[in-house]
Amino acid sequence: MKKFLLATLIIGAFILFSLLYNHTSAVALLPGSSTDPASTTSSSSGTTSAAPGTTDTPAATGTSTGLYKDGSYTGSVADAQWGYIQVKAIIQNGKITDVQFLQYPNERQRSVEINSYADPQLTSEAIQAQSANVDIITGATDTSEAFIQSLSDALAQAKA
Repeated sequence: MKKFLLATLIIGAFILFSLLYNHTSAVALLPGSSTDPASTTSSSSGTTSAAPGTTDTPAATGTSTGLYKDGSYTGSVADAQWGYIQVKAIIQNGKITDVQFLQYPNERQRSVEINSYADPQLTSEAIQAQSANVDIITGATDTSEAFIQSLSDALAQAKA
């Protein structure tokens, strides 16, 4: 009888937790299931080309009809636990057309593996959403959160 009551209590606590903390934004993504890692070389350089928080080429135009001013905007450096992430948002015609990784964790083989599948997925989602509101990629939580932080900073600079 005690085992039954304990099992019922545990199951009830799990159901209550599930209802209170609905995690609908998590996305499961396995390595090699999204895009070919060999095609990510143009967006993953692993080096920093600009100082944190600086704007490379803010070519603001008065005719832009999108949410953002045209130009390239460099986000802040964000800590991803195993390294740092920094991105640059490319805005054309008021829309995000590309997000380039200026820095990403690449000191350990596991970090390289994670970023080879997470970085293209995060970039694609940001372009599709036209914001930093992207899903956290399972297995790349730290990378996803740092990406969101850096991209949010870049987009704040680009606000029209």
